[in-house]
Amino acid sequence: MAHGKPSANPNDFILPDLGEGVHEAELIKWRVKAGDTVAEHDILAEMETDKALVEVPSPRAGTIATLHGTEGEILKVGSPLVTYTGAGGVARAAGKPEQVVESKRTPTPDTSRNGKSAHAEAADREDDGTVVGQMSASAAGVTAEGGKALATPAVRRLARDLGVDIDGIRGTGIGGRVTEKDVRGGTTTQPAPSRPSAARTPSALGGTPRTDTPTRAPATAPHPAPTPAPRSAPAMPPGQDTVRIPFRGVRRTIASRLRESVNQAVHFNVMDEADVSALDGLRRKLAAASGEKVSFLPFVASAVCRVLTEGPFRTMNATVDEQPTNADAEAFIIQHRAVHLGIATDTDSGLMVPVIRDADALGVLEISRHIAQIAAAARSRSIPREQLVGSTFTISNVGSHAGRFATPIINYPEVGILAVGRGRPAPVVRGGGIFVGNLLPLSLACDHRVVDGATAALALARIIELLQDPDQLLGPARA
Repeated sequence: MAHGKPSANPNDFILPDLGEGVHEAELIKWRVKAGDTVAEHDILAEMETDKALVEVPSPRAGTIATLHGTEGEILKVGSPLVTYTGAGGVARAAGKPEQVVESKRTPTPDTSRNGKSAHAEAADREDDGTVVGQMSASAAGVTAEGGKALATPAVRRLARDLGVDIDGIRGTGIGGRVTEKDVRGGTTTQPAPSRPSAARTPSALGGTPRTDTPTRAPATAPHPAPTPAPRSAPAMPPGQDTVRIPFRGVRRTIASRLRESVNQAVHFNVMDEADVSALDGLRRKLAAASGEKVSFLPFVASAVCRVLTEGPFRTMNATVDEQPTNADAEAFIIQHRAVHLGIATDTDSGLMVPVIRDADALGVLEISRHIAQIAAAARSRSIPREQLVGSTFTISNVGSHAGRFATPIINYPEVGILAVGRGRPAPVVRGGGIFVGNLLPLSLACDHRVVDGATAALALARIIELLQDPDQLLGPARA
């Protein structure tokens, strides 16, 4: 059971917002016990949200009187976490948020939208002193590259919608962070480049192939490949016939977003196979010339990028902005110019969807390297949070494990996802003769509210056409 009532006791340290828009967190481990004396910034507890695993430091020195909550319990933001003995000041002073240190080993998919529109989400996240930490990209989903403004994805979206150059705005928030008020007060005549809405958490089936980890070994055909062993389920206790496993952490988030996708999007699927015999030859030549291991996946990604940038199929490179809890609210289809490709990745902690930004501007080898990098970072849970949001279309390589066709769940609020099955040798008819080809199964799922059936079928046919004539896939789709 989660706590929820705030405390008026000045010696109570209330659970702060552990990262923009977080309302609750699971208590993973206490690092202190009642009676311990702690210094300021000593770690009190490890907690996991649907965004990350964070270490919660003490906002002051003192002696711990009471710990509120047990390990495995879900605690609400604003409820007491620790009570100190004696006087020592209010642990939740306004305008002075506590610092929360995010563990580098456990970033998890961002799910900050909560069904709200971009404007409503930006308003909810206005800098009112409740955001925890020193507003770093790793701690709160804020991006701050050289020459770039410090701002959350929601504020950046608002700036794009209003045509405001956010990088030219002086932020008035914590650490110079640009807030919604700053954006609404800014003007510009040059619209900011189009960027995608924040994507939801992973909701596809399968993941990137384990063979995509960095290596310099000579290439070998990835299909068929040894079937990887599945993750072990919790051991069954002796003498028990069943075991109850609560939805927690990443698994809880995945379950929530899957349900949201099924509830919101109107799923339909089209399936077909591509004869990738010629592609396999090209792949081997490219691998031999580069000295890198290259699978079919980057070629599929390149084909998808080309199709999504072609006129008839741009409707599939889109996200939906709507309020699921308000049927009367106006909804929008947001089409994106650039293709920000999500790659569903199977990890020991659950499914994650890291993002290759501007994938349509990359060649096959560049895409292959990006896939290896983000897959390895996701599995080691060291991937930055900004690489887990913003996808406009997702690819799920279920064939890296087993199976031919799939009915993948759309990575909502996207409107399309492509599942790549396990390739196999099979008879094909070519030029009036029968040959043994290499067939690659493909399953495309779309949101029927946005994508018509004919559009999806023709898009899949176009992807197959490109895979069967692969020379044009080597260069980027967009110069």
